Amino acid sequence: EAYDVPEIFVAELIEAAVRCGALPIVETKHNQVLRQMYRKYGEDAFKLLGDIEKYRMSKMDAYIGVRGSHNICEMSDVPALNMRHLQKHIFQPVHHDIRLKTKWVVLRYPNSSMAQQAGMSTEAFEDFYFDVCTMDYGRMSHAMQALKEFMERTDRVRIVGPGTDLEFSIKGIPAVPCGGEFNIPDGECFTAPVRDSVNGYIHFNTPTIYQGVAFSDIEFTFKDGKIVKATADKTARLNEILDTDEGARYVGEFSFGFNPYIKKPMLDILFDEKIAGSFHFTPGNAYEQADNGNRSQVHWDLVMIQTPEYGGGQIYCDEVLVRRDGKFVIPELLALNPENLIGGSNGRKPRYRVAEDEPLEEVYA
Repeated sequence: EAYDVPEIFVAELIEAAVRCGALPIVETKHNQVLRQMYRKYGEDAFKLLGDIEKYRMSKMDAYIGVRGSHNICEMSDVPALNMRHLQKHIFQPVHHDIRLKTKWVVLRYPNSSMAQQAGMSTEAFEDFYFDVCTMDYGRMSHAMQALKEFMERTDRVRIVGPGTDLEFSIKGIPAVPCGGEFNIPDGECFTAPVRDSVNGYIHFNTPTIYQGVAFSDIEFTFKDGKIVKATADKTARLNEILDTDEGARYVGEFSFGFNPYIKKPMLDILFDEKIAGSFHFTPGNAYEQADNGNRSQVHWDLVMIQTPEYGGGQIYCDEVLVRRDGKFVIPELLALNPENLIGGSNGRKPRYRVAEDEPLEEVYA
């Protein structure tokens, strides 16, 4: 399933799938066309489209999703009610209920629009993209096992930072390491808070896109698991999303991010949720692999970066300081810090800048 991706790349995937003995079923989609459909559809049309896509997905053994985009705000003027119909009748039943239970992978296709989001030239972004996507996931997966075990024996988590003092329990909920098997790029280990355990307040210092609308400065106040106050630069639209259903005001995921090549946000959650030194906290639906029982049509990963450049912060587990200013500080987790995941130059030369106003970064595959 390819969104705004050059046909030549889709053709290469077909060739590769056939060489593996697979029967590739191809769907190409264009976001400008989808926008017009979603603006004009009534609920019955969304139901019909959902039935068609559910049937097709139910016949598949594996799924490759390649997501390109010429304009990340393409859906920003689709009515909120229609976006809820889309979530209810297509995304939830097709992707959450069927696709996530198959063999699947989702990745982005690098283009000039993504480079612009990252504040980079297209050539520099391509180098960055392939470094991020082809890093040593074997090294990362080995290092993540210690974090998985640590999280699974943790009860209380406290997060402190600018505008943030949050506490919750993750007791009894599995931790799931993600090392390049499903999402590309990857680099996180997620669990979920006990549904009613979240208390305190948080300020997300990373901008985000949801349903084509950009948000910044999102702040939540929690009481017994529920978001009781929510503000942002678009407070009314934020609360409209959180009022989608009862579960949208509860949290379905908590995750550490630690991809060493991703250092700054670029308004693409597949990258931003993996930023080294970040975590994300997700209003809405929980994953079955780390299930706290919360159900919602919403699943919105919101990122807080805790590196010194973004104000720093601390994460405590059972009153033990685990991460300070974005770096793990206990011995069994040091292997997940950027300098240890990159693991040396292997004789390669630096190839790109992270931003125009920064010195050349020595980043190696």
